[in-house]
Amino acid sequence: MPESNNAVLIGTKPVMNYVLACITFFHGGAKEVRIKARGRSISRAIDVAEVVRRRFLPDVKVKSIGIGTDQITSTEEGNQLTNVSTIEITLER
Repeated sequence: MPESNNAVLIGTKPVMNYVLACITFFHGGAKEVRIKARGRSISRAIDVAEVVRRRFLPDVKVKSIGIGTDQITSTEEGNQLTNVSTIEITLER
């Protein structure tokens, strides 16, 4: 399985749905899984990483954490650019 496709994009679903996706990648032979989120989903991404590490796969470690900002066009504010915070957590086995 290519490493670049091992990304879990965090949205509004319950935390356990994303935890299951991460575990599925690891059981499928992936050495790394990237958890990506932006905006209000950042806290959910951190919860996913911690649940995977502490409850289900204790041999998984946090390899890196990257933070940044994306500029998106907001249709609610008349097509103005809006900054949205992003996070990418890389877990490795």
